[in-house]
Amino acid sequence: MLSFAVDKAKCVKCGLCVQDCPTRIIEIPESELPRIKDGSAENCLGCQHCYTICPTGALSIFGLNSELDSIELNAQSLPAADKLEVLIRGRRSTRKYKQENVEPGLIQKLLKAAVNCPTAVNNSGLRFDVIADIGKMDDIRSGIMDSLITYSQEREFPPEAAYLAGNAIEPWKKYKADVIFRTAPHALIVSASAAIPYCSMTDVSIALSYFELLANASGVGTTWCGLLKQALELLPEYKEKLITPGAGVYYCMLFGYPDVRYARTAKREAGAKINYI
Repeated sequence: MLSFAVDKAKCVKCGLCVQDCPTRIIEIPESELPRIKDGSAENCLGCQHCYTICPTGALSIFGLNSELDSIELNAQSLPAADKLEVLIRGRRSTRKYKQENVEPGLIQKLLKAAVNCPTAVNNSGLRFDVIADIGKMDDIRSGIMDSLITYSQEREFPPEAAYLAGNAIEPWKKYKADVIFRTAPHALIVSASAAIPYCSMTDVSIALSYFELLANASGVGTTWCGLLKQALELLPEYKEKLITPGAGVYYCMLFGYPDVRYARTAKREAGAKINYI
């Protein structure tokens, strides 16, 4: 149900919705308002291009209201490019966190923004599993570490988890040093359904990148956590507990208020190669 509607009083029949529709399912018959071509509704990608490009806010789809459900894009509402560049250059992986919860409203705000990330063919089928309470996180942290110790006593770690075996277990056993979770109070796991064939891992990575940048801009530190993914692959009981069923691919990110402050950006250009063709 597209719920496609056009406000006659606002529509100027500019044709932008017709021109920008990726699947060309919108038409403007002579002297009429824009409409969906007969028999074409099932070809809608759900991208909302028609809704967002309408300059007067006359067009609605999926019941969206331009005044209530969207933010006007202009020079005042968008970040300046130089500030965004500083954010990209200045973000760090946070490995020291304050032992307190991030405000629930802020977590919700970050997630609501992240779910607007681009996905292949606009499938929008990502799942976001969040550990939003530090007490719950502490229980999961201890449970996973104790289970990994038991695992190490019963069998060999596979080669891809060699770092866990050599660097995470002993520090925890001796000092309760948290190599995997880095004392983070929260974790986010983004996954894509096994039924989605298009660029699933890319979709997951983009979602986490969007979350990370907005989090850092909001005073929340983050760390991409491959070690947690390795642990979950070794411990299916925790993977089942923490990830929405049906996940095909996934990745993990730690987050929380940082207990460290970086004073300047890094300079990392030497490690990458730019080739102009």
